[in-house]
Amino acid sequence: MNCFFLVFLCLFAAVAHAATGVDVSQLYSSSSWSCVVGYGYIFAIPRCYQSTGNVDSNCASSVKNAWAGGMKNVDVYMFPCPTCSKSAADQVTELNNYLKSNNVTYGMVWFDIEGTQYWSSSYTTNQNFFTGLVSQAKAVGWSFGVYTNVNQWEPIMGSSYTGGSAYQLWWCYWDDTWDPCRTNFKAFNGWTSCAIKQYEGDTSFCSMSVDKNCY
Repeated sequence: MNCFFLVFLCLFAAVAHAATGVDVSQLYSSSSWSCVVGYGYIFAIPRCYQSTGNVDSNCASSVKNAWAGGMKNVDVYMFPCPTCSKSAADQVTELNNYLKSNNVTYGMVWFDIEGTQYWSSSYTTNQNFFTGLVSQAKAVGWSFGVYTNVNQWEPIMGSSYTGGSAYQLWWCYWDDTWDPCRTNFKAFNGWTSCAIKQYEGDTSFCSMSVDKNCY
């Protein structure tokens, strides 16, 4: 996934105190995941719902292979389709049914909120859609959070909207700094801290295309 956010900061730090992981939007083998684990990465976040408004058919295999490769924690992310005919509630229900029917073992679901081209030009419409995601996520019993940053959230939801801040934040900030992981967080739209930081995007690693994250 892309956060379309550039920073011009170069810092060098050790990995010792931060937990690191990767997120992916493609299917990879358990041996590729094992390679990633061999470099000390411990958590994975595969995509399970696509911006086209459909469940990612690779989801179950992606999660299974990540566990088999030795990951200690596996979450999933959902890239919703706000302009599709399916409601926010229907999209959450569709993914939830898939996860259940395929016996997918995961921790949290992260809503990927980025890319104005995927959303309405109306803040109110977008806020209502987001509220629909959250309401249905609660109804189906998910633990969930939000992937975004200020450069994505505000053009989509508006500069004064704080409706996401009650939920954990997976913050996109590509500064290549993973230890300390989150000390440079800048508050926005009600969020005063983040649970995860995506610190590097669109990189090749262990024959995989990944984004790198830390907490």
